[in-house]
Amino acid sequence: MAKVAILGTGKMGGAMARELATAGHDVLLWNRTRASADELATQISKPNVTVVETVKEALVQTDVALTLFTDGFITQKVLLSDPEILKSVNKKLVIVDMGTSGVESAKALDLAITEAGLRFVDAPVSGSMATIASHQLLVMASGVEDDVLEITPVLMSFSKKVAYLGHAGAGQAMKLSVNLVVHSLNAAVSEALALAKASGIDASSAYDVFEESVIAAPFVKYKRAAFLDSQTPVAMRIDTVVKDLSLIRGLGSTTGVPLTAAWAVEELYRQACVAGLEAQDMAALTRHLKK
Repeated sequence: MAKVAILGTGKMGGAMARELATAGHDVLLWNRTRASADELATQISKPNVTVVETVKEALVQTDVALTLFTDGFITQKVLLSDPEILKSVNKKLVIVDMGTSGVESAKALDLAITEAGLRFVDAPVSGSMATIASHQLLVMASGVEDDVLEITPVLMSFSKKVAYLGHAGAGQAMKLSVNLVVHSLNAAVSEALALAKASGIDASSAYDVFEESVIAAPFVKYKRAAFLDSQTPVAMRIDTVVKDLSLIRGLGSTTGVPLTAAWAVEELYRQACVAGLEAQDMAALTRHLKK
């Protein structure tokens, strides 16, 4: 069993912490707002889960540190703003960024962390809280292959596969490629559902057809409740989608790929933000279109 720090105890970090603790790992929790970490520890209610006060305290005590923040700027601020943090930790530590931080952030983190004599793995994921609970999460890992192999048993506490993709930053590039499809598909389903409803078709009946048709991807199936019931808990906020699409377009610019569809899809989500839906689930895009 490993000692694992979770830095960022939001929905995904919290779900991972539960599975790690259940698997028998010692789990240290840290969050920028301590109340969130305290609440999670109370919910998990296991003796192998501890809340720590500082990032340094978390990193000194652990073998593997998983960071799960909204964006790469926050991740870099947490890990790099105080140079003393990385200087004082266990030199065998592997720091793993599992958020959608972007390629440039992954490269910056890799440089700073390796220069400090530590190890860095870029490992964003494809999935949700439900896929974490069912151990069906896909991890897209990049960095030094031996480091990825070393932490794979820890990651398999909540995953179905850890795919190794190459040098640090490749994981982020793959995640952005996946999310381009996810966000475009969500936009397409939103428009299709709005179109069917505007044509007099019951929303539930239309979704039944979606699930039986050639578009019945896993995403379409597990987002049904979010599309049909506005009270369904938020899984991915619309403003987070806009952040992803901005990173995607940036990567397209860097690599010379036009990404024409990404521009149009991002504009649609930006309009939803302007309309006040930024904190709602991405499926709320269909309700914006109806308006």
